[in-house]
Amino acid sequence: MIAFNNPDKKHNSKNMGKKSPAKVMKRFASKGVFPHQMAFTLLIPFRNFTFSPKQLVSRLYLEENYKVLEVGPGPGYFSTRVARALPDGKLVLADIQQEMLEKARKRLNRKGLANVEYYLCNGDKFDLPTEYFDVIFLVTVIGEIENKGLYIKEFSRMLKDGGLLSISELKGDPDKLAPAEVRDLVKGSGFVYDTISGNEDNYTISFRKNTGS
Repeated sequence: MIAFNNPDKKHNSKNMGKKSPAKVMKRFASKGVFPHQMAFTLLIPFRNFTFSPKQLVSRLYLEENYKVLEVGPGPGYFSTRVARALPDGKLVLADIQQEMLEKARKRLNRKGLANVEYYLCNGDKFDLPTEYFDVIFLVTVIGEIENKGLYIKEFSRMLKDGGLLSISELKGDPDKLAPAEVRDLVKGSGFVYDTISGNEDNYTISFRKNTGS
C-alpha cells in the first residue's frame, strides 16, 4: 500500500499555506503551482462544458483492474470518476501540496471511494514502484512542473511496458502547452505517440511506453 504522506514531509509547494489574500489572487492569475486556497474554483460545474470527467475517462482506455496515477489532482474534480472506473484497481493521487491532497481525500472519502491512495511529491523524483502503473495522467498540470524532463523520465520508469501517459491541456490555463511542445518534451524518454483528441484549445494527447524502454 502507498501510504498517505506525513504532512511534515518536505515538498515543493513554496510555503503556500500562509499567504496574504492579495498574494493568493496574484498567484491564481499567474503561471506556476495553482494555489490550494483557490481549489474551490476547480470544482465548479461549469467545467463540465469545457472538459468533463466523463470525457477524460473515455480517453484513458481504463480497465477495471488498472493501477492509475493522477499527478496534480487538485481537490479531486476528475478523480471521482476515474476511481469509480477502477472497481478492482487502484487510483493514486500525487500532488506537491499537502493541502490539495487533504481536500481530495476528504472529497473522495465522502463519496465512499476506498480504492484511492495519496502521495506527497517533493518536486523531484517519485518514491513509487517501477513498472507499476497502467496509466498516468495529468490535466492542466504539465506546464506547472519545474522539472518537466525529470518528471517525464519518472513517468516512463513507473509505467508498465505499453502503459499510457495522458496529458490534457485546456484553454485559459496560463501554463498551457501546445501539442507540439508536449511532443518535444516527451521525445527521447521511452514513449511513442499514440493519439490526440479534442482541438488546439482543449486537447488530450497520449503516448505509450515503448516495450523494453
